[in-house]
Amino acid sequence: MAHSSGTSVPDLSGSIAVVTGASDGIGQVIATCLARAGAEVVMPVRSAIKGDAAAARIRGQVPGATVTTRALDLSSLESVAGLVDRLSSEGRPIDILVNNAGVMTPPERQITADGFELQLGTNHLGHFALTLGLLPLLREGGARVTHQTSIAARSGEMNWADLNWETGYDAMRAYRQSKIAVALFARELDARSRAAGWGISSNVAHPGVSPTNLLAAQPGMGRERETGGRRAIRLLSRLGIAGTAESAALPAVVAATDPASAGDQFYGPRRTLSGPPALLPQWGPMANMDDARRLWEESERLVRVRFTA
Repeated sequence: MAHSSGTSVPDLSGSIAVVTGASDGIGQVIATCLARAGAEVVMPVRSAIKGDAAAARIRGQVPGATVTTRALDLSSLESVAGLVDRLSSEGRPIDILVNNAGVMTPPERQITADGFELQLGTNHLGHFALTLGLLPLLREGGARVTHQTSIAARSGEMNWADLNWETGYDAMRAYRQSKIAVALFARELDARSRAAGWGISSNVAHPGVSPTNLLAAQPGMGRERETGGRRAIRLLSRLGIAGTAESAALPAVVAATDPASAGDQFYGPRRTLSGPPALLPQWGPMANMDDARRLWEESERLVRVRFTA
């Protein structure tokens, strides 16, 4: 079926899609697109109230859609394990996983329940543990896994000597690192799947720039007011220079559903900030597969997830 942008989404009837961060913004649009194409959508959410409201909005837009929520706080490995246990006990193969949730630039360094720097812990390590925990269900479904990076990952690097930024914390550099890590994990997951015959494919997407809640006031994270950057992005969106939540969701939707995608591919807006989704060359910080392997090993060490697929 065709999205209003002209992007075509194949019939997903009978498939199960898990989308993190779908209680608002880009994630909700991704979930809506997948539901409209016939997928049963599972939305792991931190706030049950926001999640239930989002699920109701999707059902309102897509009559007959099957949309359910599950509890998940990506900044807690215990919560991640709880979701893995629940979905594993339900025992249904997963066809699509979109690792979309994220946090951005808390004004002060914060740590997760497990002691990780908040952005690395939420954006990368929580999704790393979730994806590996769900690997049996993903393998059973021959799943497509899509990982949402950011335009911030065009530059920057992994702070290998201090991944958790215990000294010299810089919120934006730590955010860049977390989103580079997302892309490196995506690439290594695809490489390992190919090598071991797991039968899953893994792609990277980036949404460009759009006025979502990532830079809104987040009192729980210490940000009492929306950032000046978010106000500027709203203006650029109105002028057609930046995207909307609707357009920004489409690269991930294409990465997750395009029958032509073979894995280890990178999708984003054609004009970088906005525009229709397109296949892009890998950005420099995500290009080195030695870095991807190293990140996988470091991530396993940090989350202590050893697994045999």
